[in-house]
Amino acid sequence: MSSIVIAAFYKFVDLPDYRERQRPLRDFCVAQAVKGSILLAAEGINGTIAGSRQGIDAVLAYLRQDAVFASLTHKESHADFMPFGRMKVRLKQEIVNLGRPDITPSKRVGQYVPAAEWNALISDPDVILVDTRNDFEVVLGTFKGAVNPKTAAFNQFPEFVSQNLDPSCHKKVAMFCTGGIRCEKATAYLLEQGFAEVYHLKDGILKYLEQVPSEESLWQGNCFVFDERVTVDHRLQPAPLELCPMCKTAVEPHHRTSPKYEFGVSCPTCADTLTPDQIERAREKQRQLELTTARNA
Repeated sequence: MSSIVIAAFYKFVDLPDYRERQRPLRDFCVAQAVKGSILLAAEGINGTIAGSRQGIDAVLAYLRQDAVFASLTHKESHADFMPFGRMKVRLKQEIVNLGRPDITPSKRVGQYVPAAEWNALISDPDVILVDTRNDFEVVLGTFKGAVNPKTAAFNQFPEFVSQNLDPSCHKKVAMFCTGGIRCEKATAYLLEQGFAEVYHLKDGILKYLEQVPSEESLWQGNCFVFDERVTVDHRLQPAPLELCPMCKTAVEPHHRTSPKYEFGVSCPTCADTLTPDQIERAREKQRQLELTTARNA
């Protein structure tokens, strides 16, 4: 068993005192030697953290002892290395940025579909299946037959909806994302726009990969994750893939032989579009990451 436990979680819940929660939560995570990123907003919590089994269990217990997080669920995976450099607890307007803080899944949301029932739903010819993730994530892996909105950021999703989906034509819409948070908020948005039947994959792709055997799976490719693992395969193990930090293109072996490739800085796809200032800032960021890694070794 890999030594590092990685836990991803979120919950839409009214959190008027989210600012006061920031420091105590961060201090507790640091005391448990847990690293990662947690976002707090008036609409809830969203995080991915990594640490020892004992540390992760302690942080999850700390959260769930609070009545507002008592029903908090999480997804787990494992790695042989720490995928985060430090612990961050940040305050945001939204825990996932749709650009619509008024859309509140805690009040109205689409129908949750557990992983065991997902294949049947998306095999229905009357269902339009939409991947709510960003374009660079979709090209690395997605469900068979899914529509790629080709967005660069989640706040572009409303524009995709207005140009491509119609409540009078698309009677059943199913959506999915990495951990469930983006597609959950997307269902709340579609309901506001007048769509009648809206579904989303409960707990996201990660839970599907965890629970559905590969021989029954309709998932194709790898799943992008927002940490140093970059992607995970169907066994939730880190896949051997590097992602360009500037343009998010998957770096393949032949790219690394190009003079335009520089680890942590650029790849052949974006090198010619970068300014000298962008390159130097990327190099400095990479140097800082290497220093952090060396200190934590």
